Amino acid sequence: MISDINRHIIGVNCQSLRKISDTSIVITAAQMRAARALLGIDQRQLAELAGISVPTIQRMEASADVVRGNVDTLMRLLAALESAGVEVINEGAVSTDGGRGVRLRVKIKPPKSGTTEPSKPFPAARDDP
Repeated sequence: MISDINRHIIGVNCQSLRKISDTSIVITAAQMRAARALLGIDQRQLAELAGISVPTIQRMEASADVVRGNVDTLMRLLAALESAGVEVINEGAVSTDGGRGVRLRVKIKPPKSGTTEPSKPFPAARDDP
Protein backbone atom coordinates (compact mmCIF):
# COMPACT_ATOMS: atom_id res chain seq x y z
CA MET A 1 0.00 0.00 0.00
CA ILE A 2 2.79 2.42 0.87
CA SER A 3 4.44 1.82 -2.50
CA ASP A 4 1.12 2.62 -4.22
CA ILE A 5 0.94 5.88 -2.27
CA ASN A 6 4.52 6.72 -3.19
CA ARG A 7 3.92 5.99 -6.87
CA HIS A 8 0.85 8.23 -6.77
CA ILE A 9 2.72 11.04 -5.02
CA ILE A 10 5.66 10.85 -7.41
CA GLY A 11 3.39 10.55 -10.45
CA VAL A 12 1.15 13.44 -9.46
CA ASN A 13 4.01 15.60 -8.30
CA CYS A 14 6.52 15.38 -11.15
CA GLN A 15 5.71 19.01 -11.90
CA SER A 16 5.93 19.86 -8.19
CA LEU A 17 9.34 18.20 -7.94
CA ARG A 18 10.61 20.34 -10.82
CA LYS A 19 9.22 23.44 -9.10
CA ILE A 20 10.89 22.44 -5.83
CA SER A 21 14.27 21.82 -7.44
CA ASP A 22 14.07 24.99 -9.56
CA THR A 23 13.30 27.36 -6.70
CA SER A 24 15.49 25.89 -3.92
CA ILE A 25 12.67 25.61 -1.42
CA VAL A 26 13.83 24.82 2.09
CA ILE A 27 11.83 23.71 5.10
CA THR A 28 12.48 24.27 8.78
CA ALA A 29 11.81 21.83 11.59
CA ALA A 30 9.09 24.15 12.90
CA GLN A 31 7.40 24.19 9.47
CA MET A 32 7.44 20.39 9.41
CA ARG A 33 5.79 20.16 12.83
CA ALA A 34 3.25 22.84 11.87
CA ALA A 35 2.47 21.05 8.59
CA ARG A 36 1.82 17.81 10.46
CA ALA A 37 -0.41 19.64 12.91
CA LEU A 38 -2.40 21.27 10.10
CA LEU A 39 -2.85 17.88 8.43
CA GLY A 40 -3.63 16.13 11.72
CA ILE A 41 -1.06 13.39 11.13
CA ASP A 42 1.75 11.93 13.22
CA GLN A 43 5.39 11.32 12.28
CA ARG A 44 4.67 7.76 11.16
CA GLN A 45 1.95 8.91 8.76
CA LEU A 46 4.18 11.64 7.31
CA ALA A 47 6.97 9.08 6.83
CA GLU A 48 4.55 6.81 4.95
CA LEU A 49 3.30 9.65 2.74
CA ALA A 50 6.84 10.69 1.84
CA GLY A 51 8.25 7.17 1.57
CA ILE A 52 10.98 7.84 4.12
CA SER A 53 11.71 6.35 7.54
CA VAL A 54 10.26 7.51 10.86
CA PRO A 55 13.77 8.06 12.32
CA THR A 56 14.50 10.37 9.38
CA ILE A 57 11.37 12.41 10.14
CA GLN A 58 12.34 12.50 13.83
CA ARG A 59 15.87 13.67 12.99
CA MET A 60 14.55 16.35 10.64
CA GLU A 61 12.05 17.66 13.19
CA ALA A 62 14.78 17.77 15.87
CA SER A 63 16.87 20.15 13.73
CA ALA A 64 17.62 23.54 15.20
CA ASP A 65 16.34 25.45 12.17
CA VAL A 66 16.57 24.52 8.47
CA VAL A 67 16.22 20.80 7.84
CA ARG A 68 19.28 19.25 6.26
CA GLY A 69 19.30 15.94 4.47
CA ASN A 70 19.66 14.01 1.27
CA VAL A 71 18.24 16.02 -1.65
CA ASP A 72 16.02 13.11 -2.75
CA THR A 73 14.64 12.75 0.79
CA LEU A 74 13.89 16.48 1.08
CA MET A 75 12.20 16.52 -2.32
CA ARG A 76 10.05 13.49 -1.38
CA LEU A 77 9.07 15.20 1.88
CA LEU A 78 8.16 18.49 0.18
CA ALA A 79 6.26 16.70 -2.61
CA ALA A 80 4.27 14.69 -0.06
CA LEU A 81 3.38 17.82 1.92
CA GLU A 82 2.38 19.68 -1.23
CA SER A 83 0.30 16.72 -2.40
CA ALA A 84 -1.46 16.73 0.97
CA GLY A 85 -2.29 20.44 0.55
CA VAL A 86 0.48 22.14 2.53
CA GLU A 87 2.29 25.09 0.98
CA VAL A 88 5.73 25.74 2.44
CA ILE A 89 6.26 29.50 2.47
CA ASN A 90 9.87 30.64 2.61
CA GLU A 91 10.94 33.73 4.50
CA GLY A 92 10.04 36.82 2.49
CA ALA A 93 7.91 34.82 0.04
CA VAL A 94 4.26 35.44 -0.74
CA SER A 95 1.60 32.75 -0.71
CA THR A 96 -0.09 32.92 -4.10
CA ASP A 97 -2.78 30.30 -3.54
CA GLY A 98 -4.65 32.04 -0.73
CA GLY A 99 -5.91 29.53 1.78
CA ARG A 100 -5.21 29.39 5.45
CA GLY A 101 -1.77 28.95 6.92
CA VAL A 102 0.67 29.69 9.68
CA ARG A 103 3.65 31.96 9.49
CA LEU A 104 6.00 33.48 12.04
CA ARG A 105 6.56 37.19 11.53
CA VAL A 106 9.83 37.42 13.44
CA LYS A 107 12.10 35.00 15.17
CA ILE A 108 12.18 35.73 18.89
CA LYS A 109 15.64 35.38 20.43
CA PRO A 110 16.08 34.56 24.14
CA PRO A 111 17.77 37.21 26.30
CA LYS A 112 21.58 37.00 26.41
CA SER A 113 21.59 36.56 30.20
CA GLY A 114 20.34 33.01 29.80
CA THR A 115 17.33 33.65 31.99
CA THR A 116 13.90 33.79 30.56
CA GLU A 117 11.45 36.47 31.40
CA PRO A 118 7.96 35.37 32.35
CA SER A 119 5.69 35.55 29.37
CA LYS A 120 3.11 38.27 29.33
CA PRO A 121 -0.44 37.21 28.56
CA PHE A 122 -2.04 38.46 25.39
CA PRO A 123 -4.63 41.15 25.99
CA ALA A 124 -8.10 39.69 26.23
CA ALA A 125 -10.46 40.32 23.38
CA ARG A 126 -13.04 42.93 24.28
CA ASP A 127 -16.62 42.98 23.20
CA ASP A 128 -17.36 46.70 23.08
CA PRO A 129 -21.03 47.47 22.53
